Amino acid sequence: MKRLSKVLGYILNILILFIVIIMAFAIYYFVQVKVFNKAYANIFGYTFFEVATGSMSPTINTGDVIIVKLTDDVKKDDIIVCKDNNSFVTHRLISIQDNIFIAKGDANNAEDKPMDVANLIGKVIKIIPKFSLMKNLIFAPQVFIPILVIIILLGIVCFLYDKKTKEME
Repeated sequence: MKRLSKVLGYILNILILFIVIIMAFAIYYFVQVKVFNKAYANIFGYTFFEVATGSMSPTINTGDVIIVKLTDDVKKDDIIVCKDNNSFVTHRLISIQDNIFIAKGDANNAEDKPMDVANLIGKVIKIIPKFSLMKNLIFAPQVFIPILVIIILLGIVCFLYDKKTKEME
């Protein structure tokens, strides 16, 4: 039973660490976007976006989350993110000359309008498929609250069990 308590304690510590890290990133993201009114958060030279359209399908689908390296070091066929007025566009770079680039969605028939490199945010380095579905499921109150209650109860049980075993020694 003592071994089980130790294992549960380690699992609880890992879960708490994981939750603290996620909360720190969420707070940092919130401060940058909502308080400082930035268009996106810069987290150690990276940011992320949830894809809203199917213009890049089947490579990137609606609801996927993309991790973007903030850079202007891009080449032909990279998937890039650029700012177009008040929205972000994720398309494939098809040409770049001087300070002007042209991109096109994989599922689109026409090229985008030429844009200045100043509008370039960066290039996509990772696609997390259907992440928004998982995020919405995990953070739904019907799921999140029971998980939180179980973690808290597990922590209380481990704490009480450790206290009881120390008293018996």
